[in-house]
Amino acid sequence: MKLNELGNCKGATRNRKRVGRGIGSGTGKTSGRGVKGQKSRSGVSLNGFEGGQMPIYRRLPKRGFRNFFAKNYNEVSLGRIQLAVDTGKLDIGKPVDIIVLKEAGIIRRLKDGVRLLSDGELKAKITFNVSYTSKAARIKIEKAGGRVIVPEAV
Repeated sequence: MKLNELGNCKGATRNRKRVGRGIGSGTGKTSGRGVKGQKSRSGVSLNGFEGGQMPIYRRLPKRGFRNFFAKNYNEVSLGRIQLAVDTGKLDIGKPVDIIVLKEAGIIRRLKDGVRLLSDGELKAKITFNVSYTSKAARIKIEKAGGRVIVPEAV
C-alpha cells in the first residue's frame, strides 16, 4: 500500500447536505429550519440562551477582579544562574541584571523585572541588580561572596 492509495474507511464520511434545492430533495424551501421564528432566520446564534431559564452566566456570582497594577516578574533560580556561569554564558565580572540574563538566554521575554529564587546552589561571586530576591536567595548570594542591589520602591 502506498500513500496515494490511502483513504477514509467506509462509512467514515458523509456527503454534505445540500439544502434549499427544491421540493424533491426533502430539504427544499425552508431548508430544514421549520417555519418562521427566530431560529429560522439567518445569522441567529443563541449562545448562552437557555429557553427563558436564567442562564448559567447570570446564575453564578461575579468573583474577583484583574489588578492592572500587578507586576509580572521573570523568576530565575540560583541553580540556573550557576549553570550559566559554568557553561560560560554569564560573565561574573559585571553586575547581572535583566538585560544580561536575556542575552545569556536564561530568560526569554523581558517582563517587569527579575525575581531571584533560592532553588539550587550558587558558588560564584556575583553582583545582582534585580527587582526582588527571596530571603533564602539573598543569604545564599551573600554567603558566596556576592551582593544584591534591589531598587527602592517609589
